[in-house]
Amino acid sequence: MNGGDLRDLVLAGVQWELTDFPLVMAGAVRSALAHDVPQVTPTVQTSPTRTQTSVVPPIAPAHPMAVDTAVAMAARPTDPESLNRMIAEFNHPLRAGATNVVLPHIASNPNGLVIITDIPSGDDDACGRILSGPAGELLDKMLAAIGLSRDNVSIVPLVFWRTPGGRAPTDTELALARPFVDRMVELLHPGFILTLGTLSASQIANVSLPRGHGMTVSLPSGITAMPIYHPNYLMLKPAAKRDAWTALQILQNLLKTVDK
Repeated sequence: MNGGDLRDLVLAGVQWELTDFPLVMAGAVRSALAHDVPQVTPTVQTSPTRTQTSVVPPIAPAHPMAVDTAVAMAARPTDPESLNRMIAEFNHPLRAGATNVVLPHIASNPNGLVIITDIPSGDDDACGRILSGPAGELLDKMLAAIGLSRDNVSIVPLVFWRTPGGRAPTDTELALARPFVDRMVELLHPGFILTLGTLSASQIANVSLPRGHGMTVSLPSGITAMPIYHPNYLMLKPAAKRDAWTALQILQNLLKTVDK
């Protein structure tokens, strides 16, 4: 996420209530709120079991890799699994400081939906799995609410390595990872993209949140995208789940029209 916008390091140690998200399909789409949900700066709480992490400023690599090199590498794989192997071998500047590479999750039974999210969290970095921990638990509930699961949804982060301290990735770091993101989407050829959070909304759909929440955007590739709030934001602002639920129901109806 951008700058101070709800990075998971700000959320460290906070106990979230996850039970208020609806788990069954409503009879009709709820009316969208008449006003946007404002983004706010959260209050950091400390926990006896977790240590708050300080923001680490960007450090430029000694020998930056050229974006052209990343583009050439990303173009070679011809299937998602081969591309994941290429990502695992890619010498990105963030790689040295990350515990694990967090590879895209490839659906075993794809249904035409790809989720694009932001940087790996501390939980993701520790286990090497995208959208793990509390944010992942909420995402799983959101998917289940519209009859989906990780079995039939692919998930792609904008970068594949944890940034130092969870800071926002630099433009260079995003640019070096972007060819792999774009190639993964190309190989998965989804009918629909769901973006999570402010960073992926701006990078993929060229819209800002909250204004663009729940909008459908036609991308240059011809794929339709819908930006919604990141699960971290929904845990911080439970009232925003009403808007997210409305968007998810619209998404469910749109997916029925996708010819995979």
